[in-house]
Amino acid sequence: MVAAMDGERDDVSGSGAIDAHRQSNAQRQPNILFILSDEHAAHAISAYGSSSVFPGGPLRPRINTTPHMDRIAAGGMRLDNCFCTNSICTPSRANILTGVYSHVNGVLTLDEKLDNRQTTFPQLLQAAGYQTAIVGKWHLGHGEPYDPTGFDYWNVLPGQGLYNDPELIELGERKTYPGYVTDVITDMSLDWLRGRDKSRPFLLCTHHKAPHSPWTPDEKHAQMYEDVEVPHPATFNDDYSHRSQAAERATLRIGRDMVDRHTKGPPPAGLDEAGVKAWKYQRFLRDFLKCVASIDDNVGRMLDYLDEEGLAEDTIVIYTSDQGAFLGDHGWHDKRFFYEESLRMPFLVRYPGEIPAGSSSEKMVLNVDFAPLFLDYAGVPAPAAMQGRSFRSVLRGQQPPGWRDSMYYRYFMHIETHNTTAHYGVRTERYKLIYYYEPEPGPLEWELFDLREDPYEVRNVYDDPAYREIRRELEAELRRLRAELGDTTNPWD
Repeated sequence: MVAAMDGERDDVSGSGAIDAHRQSNAQRQPNILFILSDEHAAHAISAYGSSSVFPGGPLRPRINTTPHMDRIAAGGMRLDNCFCTNSICTPSRANILTGVYSHVNGVLTLDEKLDNRQTTFPQLLQAAGYQTAIVGKWHLGHGEPYDPTGFDYWNVLPGQGLYNDPELIELGERKTYPGYVTDVITDMSLDWLRGRDKSRPFLLCTHHKAPHSPWTPDEKHAQMYEDVEVPHPATFNDDYSHRSQAAERATLRIGRDMVDRHTKGPPPAGLDEAGVKAWKYQRFLRDFLKCVASIDDNVGRMLDYLDEEGLAEDTIVIYTSDQGAFLGDHGWHDKRFFYEESLRMPFLVRYPGEIPAGSSSEKMVLNVDFAPLFLDYAGVPAPAAMQGRSFRSVLRGQQPPGWRDSMYYRYFMHIETHNTTAHYGVRTERYKLIYYYEPEPGPLEWELFDLREDPYEVRNVYDDPAYREIRRELEAELRRLRAELGDTTNPWD
């Protein structure tokens, strides 16, 4: 379904339609500043209340403030139901770039690389006259045919990259840069903006490593939160007794599974099991939030530049993350599962004059929708092969005709990391159905959650007779979505 998967890249620069578009629409194409972080859960952003499990659900205590991310929300819209389709870094980034699901672009796990002969939205924007750049995390492979394409300039971290004195690959050449990675990425982004061709619109992808593990804060924020007792989430002591064996089996537990590298040393001697877990949680969360604070400061630097240069009115600014994360929720760290905290992506967007300031939406938006959205704003037709859909009308506060009320999710990395079982499922506005489809170590299992009655997802009602009809409806919807999207592997019947 993706054009030029095995052959030459589509000729996206020579078509008459794009040439005509470039000539007639150059004056009204907006700039796009796309800020993407790594593993930043929405419930660690104060624009989301720094507390919501999901809209209408119960709250957890506020844990931090993010004033500059909040500036984006105050000037535009906060999406409350933005979801990833595969909660792991490399696949999510591939899905964002291509506008198609993992089983289509071939990036299923951390092991695959994105073949740059596939069509991506930066290629199409570049062909339509945009000057394009990516700075920061790439995580999709290096060397042909995996280097970034569609970018006039790229300077990216190899793999996960380092927090301090990071090495980056600038147009194929490796260099080491002194400083803290979030500051370095922002410095380079601002340098590119200052040197750009000011007669043309730009796409700048500023993609941060933080706040991914091992959560190393910078010196400026090193003492932040040290005198704060970070509150525990409601499911901190989840015992997984009313869920699948897959949940119980996963090695994501903060107390039992978090290593000394993540907590910057071992726990004090003499603590019991509960004490070790509580100590590790405080160390992990404080460092995570310090990394978030550094991102927020640097988001502020980017916004200030747009204001100072008179660019704010003509620039779409997006802040999001490649997936969510468990911040002690279910006693876990990391992500992967189709549970809300892992599934949910923050999405804050500002575009004065079109997106109502201070607004929010509960419409269901997916990471595969980002590419069609960016193309829509630029006036560039999205390729028919893209499976996502532009949500520009959602951002205007409108009700799009035929907008989705369900979504499909699939995680492929069976047992490979954190003993997480491969699974797929469907989420609707109220319910979620999950199938753990691998027979080894097994068993084959289903989970069904009523998100209105059980927003923390601790009670599996798949075998509850009261939900028998709901289960049938969800299974039918799951079949429909899998057929529509062309994912036919590992059927359950």
